[in-house]
Amino acid sequence: MIIPKLHYISQGSTPKEHLDNIQKACTSGAELVQLRLKNVSEKKILKLAKEVRDITSHFQTRLIINDHYKIAKEVKADGVHLGKTDICPSIARKHLYTWQIIGGTANTLQDCEALIEKQVDYIGLGPFKFTTTKEHLSPVLGLNGYAAIIDALKTETPIIGVGGITLEDVTAILETGISGVAVSGEITHDFNKIRTFNELLKASSTEEQRHTFK
Repeated sequence: MIIPKLHYISQGSTPKEHLDNIQKACTSGAELVQLRLKNVSEKKILKLAKEVRDITSHFQTRLIINDHYKIAKEVKADGVHLGKTDICPSIARKHLYTWQIIGGTANTLQDCEALIEKQVDYIGLGPFKFTTTKEHLSPVLGLNGYAAIIDALKTETPIIGVGGITLEDVTAILETGISGVAVSGEITHDFNKIRTFNELLKASSTEEQRHTFK
């Protein structure tokens, strides 16, 4: 299972806006989108997830559902992303199809180690810097935090940087050994940036040999 290097995390003040933004992201070449709706009933999320699944299937874009692993299973999404206070990945794994992927949120080295032990498919590590999309923000990691955690982990599990990431940050983030980035605001403000993000991230794949641990 190859985890795409760019994750678009959906944004919008209404479910309809999330849907429209996901449509735009897919049209603009996003390889993976995460449906992330907060403070909305499960019924509404399920309805939206079904509509989003139709769009992502049409574009052959991977779909990850934030938090709601039962909805991820029902709509046959490509996987689920679990926050630190969500269900344990090992429990979610028992409910999901064998081909569905599980991502987990981490802020510290200990978080990462715990998730790797639970055999998640990728880790969202952040926040890289201050972001307004989360209400209760964990300590900001920055480049030094990323480099220290990556060096200590020596893992083959893809680590995706998340939290206030802009185009200007990508090259330096990749140099820390991070595998890719999850982006919300920067892309929602201009979906044309997806192409540039993809170019920057793909340019790094020639460098990746330096980071593979034997």
